Amino acid sequence: MASRAPFSQPHPGINTATIDFQCAFIFILVLIMYTNGGNPINKCSDTQNNEFMAKLDILQYPNPRLRIKASPVKEVDDSIRCLVDDMLETMIASDGIGLAASQVDVHLRVIVMDLTEDRSQPRVFINPEIEVLDESTAPYDEGCLSVPGFYETVDRPIHVMISALDRDGNAFKEEAFGLLAVCIQHEIDHLEGKLFVDYLSPLKRQMIRKKMKKQLA
Repeated sequence: MASRAPFSQPHPGINTATIDFQCAFIFILVLIMYTNGGNPINKCSDTQNNEFMAKLDILQYPNPRLRIKASPVKEVDDSIRCLVDDMLETMIASDGIGLAASQVDVHLRVIVMDLTEDRSQPRVFINPEIEVLDESTAPYDEGCLSVPGFYETVDRPIHVMISALDRDGNAFKEEAFGLLAVCIQHEIDHLEGKLFVDYLSPLKRQMIRKKMKKQLA
């Protein structure tokens, strides 16, 4: 912490009232820039070089904010691209393969994903929708960054069509099989206020809830 002693003996010609006002203004500006409900405000002013990406806090089950239904993104602008970049950094830092904006307490329909081991293929899905192309299901062991340390088997369709906007707001469609199909359904569930534990038996879900509450206490 910097000492205020230099301001107690003003140098001739220096207006101390002006200095104190400037210091107060700078303090307030820094406070606004770096706080936003516990998370840093996205500061990606340079979205191409990603020089100001921030790691976001991930909501943990059973936080009730995970149950809020996300709203559609009205316009893909720099603030959304900044959110996307921050979410990708957060996902990678947390060793995840997918992350929904709802999990970082931003209730917009945005999903990021990277299913590669070397993190070379980041994917972005804004306002995603899916159409099930084959009703056949298969079991997958699913985990979740909002329910860390727990993995349970969930049956989902493994062949779907994804419709979404990319990071630049361009519409696209992609036919998804296997892990991609499962992952996009898992993340869209988050946007709807649903978690993979909701597919489990009440007994197993209650057990996970109790363990998570104990970990968070």
